[in-house]
Amino acid sequence: MEEKYPVLQNAEPFYFEGNEIGILVSHGFTGSTQSMRPLGEAYAKAGYSVCVPRLKGHGTHYEDMEQTTYQDWIDSIEDGYEWLKKRCGTIFVTGLSMGGTLTLYTAQNHPEVKGIIPINAAVDIPATSGAPSTEIPRFLDAIGSDIKKPGIIELAYEKTPAKSIGEINHLMEKVKGNLSSITCPALIFVSDEDHVVPPGNAQIIYDGISSELKKIVPLKNSYHVATLDHDQELIIESTLAFIKHHS
Repeated sequence: MEEKYPVLQNAEPFYFEGNEIGILVSHGFTGSTQSMRPLGEAYAKAGYSVCVPRLKGHGTHYEDMEQTTYQDWIDSIEDGYEWLKKRCGTIFVTGLSMGGTLTLYTAQNHPEVKGIIPINAAVDIPATSGAPSTEIPRFLDAIGSDIKKPGIIELAYEKTPAKSIGEINHLMEKVKGNLSSITCPALIFVSDEDHVVPPGNAQIIYDGISSELKKIVPLKNSYHVATLDHDQELIIESTLAFIKHHS
């Protein structure tokens, strides 16, 4: 699938070649790299090698997204993983929302991953499974910019393709069914109030993975896009401490 639309400003992928410890960073469903750039830049500043790929069909136009499958999104993350693997002996993975789902997927398929940091990760969203497709319009309302901090806007699509909801459901089903294969250390962030992914997803992940070292960190002052919200510094500092401890 060739994308028809140009990449939006601030939605470009972000790469930084640092030391031999790599951090793969994934944005979420209908979002863009803009939501993860503050984290990527902080990790680069700390000296790590960083890769923030743009998921296929994202950061351009929602019609491009409509043409992509969950396998395209997996491929985007796999490409980023390969880029880091060529440069780093140790890799950590973090992601927001569906980026958290892809973080879990990466750990399931690359047991050598040293640690994962899912942020408001999605494995079970009851609201997205339901009515048959005949009753759903082609494009639904946007889900982006669920942010508590005033004046902060997420660079995300103004519409959500109905077809793409089917794709994220397939991805969540796949990942949720294989949680027990994850054994690496996990730092699981969850906002107390989230209007996109039910906060209970964090407990499902915590209970499902086989990791001996796992911890849930509540984000008390952020909504779904916590990486751009009041708890941004807490996420950055906790992640850096987690990576330092486990690398």
